[in-house]
Amino acid sequence: MSTEHTTSQPDIDAVVPEAALVGQRFGFRDHYEVGREKIREFARAVQNTHLAHQNEVDARKLGYNAVIAPPTFASVIGMSATRALLDGVLTEYDLSQVLQTDQVFEIFHPMLAGDRIRTEIEIESIRQFADNDFVNVGFKLVNQHDEVAVQGTTTIVARRGVEVDPNIVEAVENISMHPRPGDTGIADDLLIRRTGPAPAVPPREFVPVHTGPAFESLTKGMELPVATARVTRGDLANYAGVSGDPNPIHFSDRAAELAGLPTVVAHGLLTMGLAAQYLTDWLGDPTAIEKLAVRFSGFVPVPPTAAGEIQFSGKIKSVDTDRRAATVLLSGTSEGRKLFGRAAAEIRLT
Repeated sequence: MSTEHTTSQPDIDAVVPEAALVGQRFGFRDHYEVGREKIREFARAVQNTHLAHQNEVDARKLGYNAVIAPPTFASVIGMSATRALLDGVLTEYDLSQVLQTDQVFEIFHPMLAGDRIRTEIEIESIRQFADNDFVNVGFKLVNQHDEVAVQGTTTIVARRGVEVDPNIVEAVENISMHPRPGDTGIADDLLIRRTGPAPAVPPREFVPVHTGPAFESLTKGMELPVATARVTRGDLANYAGVSGDPNPIHFSDRAAELAGLPTVVAHGLLTMGLAAQYLTDWLGDPTAIEKLAVRFSGFVPVPPTAAGEIQFSGKIKSVDTDRRAATVLLSGTSEGRKLFGRAAAEIRLT
């Protein structure tokens, strides 16, 4: 574990002006232990079917001695961190009116079953636009070897000082998942302010990958095969439980109606996980995905008795001969609507 200094009295509940929050760093008092069964559950929830997410023998074929977490597994840890930040630090915002707009995962070391992960988060910027604040939160997930395994950013849009109809509040409370016992003052229990230097991001190591397509087969402008993913109401309920995302618009028609949506919609991070599987299907190796960045702009409607469908496609934007790497632009659509304002992945090939 890191020997980084922390303040003795975090005083997280103190009211701090938004400008003063920028640059502040926080960490969790306890580590997150990556469990083999949690990896398997999450892989099923995001339909990541590569056998290295299930079996040690298949992980060893890729050069790892334990089951490998899917590329977007960091979202499980990040969900708790974001919630704690909103509950205990960014307390001026109405949690019912918070939307996620951007997500970036940059993977330096794939998380493996048995890893012990320390979470570091930083409020990087708060930008005001009309009644909305755009809050950019950076994170680093540090493993038991003091290596930054995954880093990235989450951008949320939050509204301040807006009156919410008490009837809507009551309706949502009657729909939402019950809180866990003692689930109050979460920031006091989990978060602590950080001082001193942030964990250093390591230089990227050259680790062998085992992809189907070879680097030499790529050309700028080359298009990837089109594929379709399907999600049902059962998939949404399963993902909500596995990921810890309690937003009822993903499983309640009433909540979706109150939010102005035509029906229940899929989680943005679920669609991001499906995009990772789209890439893995083509690459043949989930660890070949080094970075995945998405700006959410649409939603996947999932009616009660039919599956919602997503059509994925991709195009090679650029190639890096020195690293045998490439940047892929991704596209996802559902019912003719674009899901991503921008989506890109950085990959390496054999």
